[in-house]
Amino acid sequence: MVRDQLRATRDGVLQLLRAHAGEAWEPHEAAMVAATIAFVEAYPNCADRSLQVGHLTGSAWIVDTTRTQVLLTHHRKLGKWLQLGGHADGDLDLARVALREAEEESGLKRLRFLSSQLFDVDRHWIPARRDEPAHWHYDLRFLLEGSLEEPLIVSSESKDLQWVKLSGIHQLTTEESIVRMVRKTA
Repeated sequence: MVRDQLRATRDGVLQLLRAHAGEAWEPHEAAMVAATIAFVEAYPNCADRSLQVGHLTGSAWIVDTTRTQVLLTHHRKLGKWLQLGGHADGDLDLARVALREAEEESGLKRLRFLSSQLFDVDRHWIPARRDEPAHWHYDLRFLLEGSLEEPLIVSSESKDLQWVKLSGIHQLTTEESIVRMVRKTA
């Protein structure tokens, strides 16, 4: 119980990030982890979507049981194939955010975490849209497992959902953050 309570605090987020800082495989990700730590330290409301400079998001990198396929969504607003995830909306338990978003965006109900630690961290620029200014997403990503047999339900946030072989990701996207997670999975 205490561990769950800590996880849902800024200190818990910083603990996850600092642990991951020592695990970051590549210099680019290490720099994004450092930027995310600085962001969380600077903004008590770091998980609030109303923070216009940026905010925390939680994502799920969902692999199948053989670790040879990953579930991607064709994001409706961004027009890109991405991992599932979304805004924290004030929730500092980013693992819970990642799971909630994954379930909402895929219809999968039997997802399970493969680790309680972060799998990946990314900071990416979101362009301005309507009344929302351009801002940063500080994305904390968790590794989950799903079943190919469970039916997928495409949400209104997606154009499509697809299980994709890791070896075939390059046919859908060359986004460095996705390619980096493929390298980590392999």
